[in-house]
Amino acid sequence: MKLSLILKFVAAIGLLALVAGCAKAPGEDAKPKQVMYQEVYDPLEPMNRYFFDVNYALDALFLKPVSEIYRGVLPLGVRDSVRNFLTNLSQPIYLINNLLQGEVNKAGDNMGAFFINTFMGVGGLFDVAQLNTSEEDMGQTFAVWGVPEGPYLVIPLLGPNTTREAVGGVIDYFADPVNEIARKNDLDNLGIYRFVLSGIDARSRSIEALDEIEKNSIDFYATIRSLYRQNRANLILNGKGNPAQLPDMTFDEDEAPQTKKN
Repeated sequence: MKLSLILKFVAAIGLLALVAGCAKAPGEDAKPKQVMYQEVYDPLEPMNRYFFDVNYALDALFLKPVSEIYRGVLPLGVRDSVRNFLTNLSQPIYLINNLLQGEVNKAGDNMGAFFINTFMGVGGLFDVAQLNTSEEDMGQTFAVWGVPEGPYLVIPLLGPNTTREAVGGVIDYFADPVNEIARKNDLDNLGIYRFVLSGIDARSRSIEALDEIEKNSIDFYATIRSLYRQNRANLILNGKGNPAQLPDMTFDEDEAPQTKKN
């Protein structure tokens, strides 16, 4: 992915945020409406629904079939090793974001998991450390710093996002030490390969779950939007939000999503 394309992408996101900023929120005297506004703040909904349909079609034509083949050909143990390897490659950027959030102990877990699994887990194929580190990204870091999430966005190929998360994702791409090392060793496409493989692996583990969500949804777009935003809020709060309001979006093998209970 060339730098000029990334800069254009960031500029486009900024423009969308500026346009969306023209949407007027309810006044302070309309507290109930404010709560609803924050939950469904989607001023770019017509465009988002269009890209949602595009992504849905691409998923039906390519991603879902490939994920089904991936799951059918590779045993669960092999797929777990793939996920372990991808998670291990992400530990350095998790570490950076934990430090930026002031989470020194969690950053230490990231460091320990990376070195232990890299050297004792065959390059990260096996989770020897068993430290159960959390996924931390720049979008979460921005949230901790108090940056507003901005309008909801559906980005082609990338799916649900907000302005904050989209910009954070671009920063993560360039700040990731693994990607930087790859670029210095003429492996410029490593980030793309990681993205594609992560998408296939994640989709293979959520086939039944997403099918169930779609089957039970009156408005599939609105349901995914709500689940995405609630799940992001849960990640930002490190699972300390109201569990009764947050569906579990971490799909295990062949399991449909369930609402977390107290």
